[in-house]
Amino acid sequence: MTVPGASHIPIWRTDGVVVTVLLHMGPVEFLYYWLHRALHHHYLYSRYHSHHHSSIVTEPITSVIHPFAEHIAYFVLFAIPMVTTVLIGSASLVSGFGYITYIDLMNNMGHCNFEFIPKWIFSIFPPLKYLMYTPSFHSLHHTQFRTNYSLFMPIYDYIYGTMDKSTDSLHEISLKREEDSPNVVHLTHLTTPNSIYHLHIGLASLASKPQMSQWYLWLMWPVTCWSMIITCIYGSAFIVERNTFGKLKLQSWAIPRYNIQYLFKRQREAISGLIEDAILEAEARGINGEELNNNGEVYIQRYPQLNVKVVDGSSLVVAIVLNSIPKETTQVLLGGCLSKVAYSIVSALCQREIQVSTIYKTEYEKLKLATKFGNNVVVSESYAEKIWLVGDGLSEEEQRKASKGTIFIPFSQFPPERVRSDCLYHYSPSMMAPISLQNLDSCENWLPRRVMSASRVAGIVHALEGWNLHECGQKMFDIGLVWEATLKHGFKPL
Repeated sequence: MTVPGASHIPIWRTDGVVVTVLLHMGPVEFLYYWLHRALHHHYLYSRYHSHHHSSIVTEPITSVIHPFAEHIAYFVLFAIPMVTTVLIGSASLVSGFGYITYIDLMNNMGHCNFEFIPKWIFSIFPPLKYLMYTPSFHSLHHTQFRTNYSLFMPIYDYIYGTMDKSTDSLHEISLKREEDSPNVVHLTHLTTPNSIYHLHIGLASLASKPQMSQWYLWLMWPVTCWSMIITCIYGSAFIVERNTFGKLKLQSWAIPRYNIQYLFKRQREAISGLIEDAILEAEARGINGEELNNNGEVYIQRYPQLNVKVVDGSSLVVAIVLNSIPKETTQVLLGGCLSKVAYSIVSALCQREIQVSTIYKTEYEKLKLATKFGNNVVVSESYAEKIWLVGDGLSEEEQRKASKGTIFIPFSQFPPERVRSDCLYHYSPSMMAPISLQNLDSCENWLPRRVMSASRVAGIVHALEGWNLHECGQKMFDIGLVWEATLKHGFKPL
């Protein structure tokens, strides 16, 4: 079939948009209403529609779970406005793609089982209640079965007397739900502009895999740009994931800022304010523990009476790195920027009589002064050490100095860039989560499925053990105690 002029369809035509709206409000909604009622007749229901209603507690995916015959019927219905505008010559890209988007958006919204449409919208414009349904409206259909048959516009339920009497009250009750107060919050941030798609609220196909660049994400640059604008405007942390672990309720909050913004002083001040606001919000909600990727001592000093405990996970990072080093190791090389984690690792290794080499003399001098076992710290001459412990700032040039077969073990939050194909790179400090930790669907940055960063694990263990202490700034826990407690609660090393 050839449609004359299809290659010259305009972006916008007012008459086409009006026709699409009227045809949906009229024939589509009307025919769907009676088709839906017919599908609830015991003969058709048992053979077709019961498949859709097997989901009493609906999810967005429920919206497209139908037998094939129903899909054909819905396709014919939804084609009415689009085919009509084409036949009368008033079609446009906005009317076509806009209508498809409207159908998908409303269909998913109605099955999301989460009420978020505010009551004031219907107070400002009362007729809207006849033209737009809500998630609670359609949830009643899945629980009561014989009410609320309409597609997206409840007007026909009002006309034919099938509107559930509890629709309005359920909508109000659903909006008054109690705020969920977690026991532990993992405070993190976005990494790259494309990282928004890797979140649990983004694309499931990407969230379930370690973060990596995908060529087709470049095609979505308009959406990416808008997401960047929104994150810049949005003034507080937002929830990206909820988990449960036994009696603990866990949440991950993301600061709406990217890695590169941490490099600029002006941005760092704004980010510091966002982190402070998140900590104070956690305090107001009675949260027991909050994990930070970076030291949070400044916030503790500013608010010494905080009940919420700030944990950066440094002790567990040290424990993971130490237990990642092969037992027969006698010497390691330390690279990257020095931090309290680096000093703690060096101190522990020197106590074990393991020689620690550095790339530069300045690092050697700092470490020698900072540890009681400075005799075991030397400057590397040949870079022949097979174990490299690396932090942030390890350059490509420095990596190329390593000998073939070197094992890179990072102690930083983010792993180094994999420059050498002839060397082995460990994941950044992390552990495998227990099976009992639920709803862990998305990957955390570059880590595999069900693998959690050390800072995130540390906060959970902190809450499980009931440790009433902060771990931030220069404070650290006993390394052995933290490691044993972590293993006791089912977390496993990689």
